[in-house]
Amino acid sequence: QLQLVESGGDLVQPGGSLRLSCAASGFTLNSYDIGWFRQAPGKEREGVSCISSSGGRTNYADSVKGRFTISRDNAKNTVYLQMNSLKPEDTAVYYCAAKVSCSSSLIIGSWGQGTQVTVSS
Repeated sequence: QLQLVESGGDLVQPGGSLRLSCAASGFTLNSYDIGWFRQAPGKEREGVSCISSSGGRTNYADSVKGRFTISRDNAKNTVYLQMNSLKPEDTAVYYCAAKVSCSSSLIIGSWGQGTQVTVSS
């Protein structure tokens, strides 16, 4: 089943930076639009960003625009989320998933374990 593996989460101070990675095993990512999502305690999972299969189109939630950058390296079969100027409200478990398209809310396959990002002093 199509499942991705997230990594790179950590405890970071407000204003700090992290880079999350989303890797695939057994299949190639470059055929899929890939989305990053997050779920904070007590809240629903929300979309953060998405990148098209070619990397030519991206979108971001308003809450992260100007601070987060999504990118992909199809040669390495990996998608990244560079997170700068982190805020306590960015604290969440972050997930990636293949999407039907970046304009759709539907994902392909199942959710992975996610990676914990904690922003705190």
